[in-house]
Amino acid sequence: MSTDSPPVPALAAPAPRPGPVPQPALTVAGTVVAALDDGSAMPAVDSPRPHLHPVRTLGGTEVTGTAPADHRHHRGVGIAVPDVDGTSHWGGRTYVRGKGSTLLDDHGAQHVVEQDGDGAGALRQIVSWRDRAGDEQFREERRLRAVAAPGGWRLDWSSVLHARHPLTIGSPATNGRPGAFYGGWFWRTPFTGAGTLTACGAGTGHAHGSRSPWLAVSAPGAWLLAVQHDEVLPWFVRTEEYTGFGPALAFDARREVSLDEPLRIRLSVLVADGTVPAPGTVRAAALGLLVTGVDA
Repeated sequence: MSTDSPPVPALAAPAPRPGPVPQPALTVAGTVVAALDDGSAMPAVDSPRPHLHPVRTLGGTEVTGTAPADHRHHRGVGIAVPDVDGTSHWGGRTYVRGKGSTLLDDHGAQHVVEQDGDGAGALRQIVSWRDRAGDEQFREERRLRAVAAPGGWRLDWSSVLHARHPLTIGSPATNGRPGAFYGGWFWRTPFTGAGTLTACGAGTGHAHGSRSPWLAVSAPGAWLLAVQHDEVLPWFVRTEEYTGFGPALAFDARREVSLDEPLRIRLSVLVADGTVPAPGTVRAAALGLLVTGVDA
């Protein structure tokens, strides 16, 4: 009988570590104009959420900012809401009546649960909004599209948020902080010293709180023209400490969202190189966006 030990089986080679999952991008005529970040790497205190960043003009100028030093929870272009039934989908501190901005353990998260697109200018996502306990608050159908447009390219954004139970949406303004009615679709730019123009006039004083159907934001080398489709909400516009803008979901009172009436958010944005044109040309471009911008 052989006393030799049985051969030791060869160890299988370790499986390669998976690399980063490629994030989808929107392109126009073969040029990448916007990358989508699913938000999974964001810290919990920033209220993780899918967003677009970087977004660029056709000439390559970056027009979004992410995790800036002044507000680490600001992330490109996305939907960020400070108060959904007491859950922060904005990130950072929460404004508490009588106390001011307070860091609470109230941060929710948005998760992409389905995604498909044409590999170029169109993308569809299903996004689950969950509170800190993991209970679903909204199921969102989001459609994005990038197409060529006169002077640059156009982003069409359409979101339909279905409440899983009756909800209310608030903002720091509805919680007692005057003028701070931010929350909803929000675009954080890297611009400093930006100019603004609306149908109500030029300057942030005319833009902030206005119900103009369109808003132009300009900085050296690039400008943006956003239009609201359907319901026109008041614009939240900031250009001093930083430049960011978006329609406000809860301006002067909490907004109720029922099971029967989903929340709809639909905008088109022209992203252009160069200097903002004369006001008459901007108004004409805004009218064009209102006519041609359709559901993504």
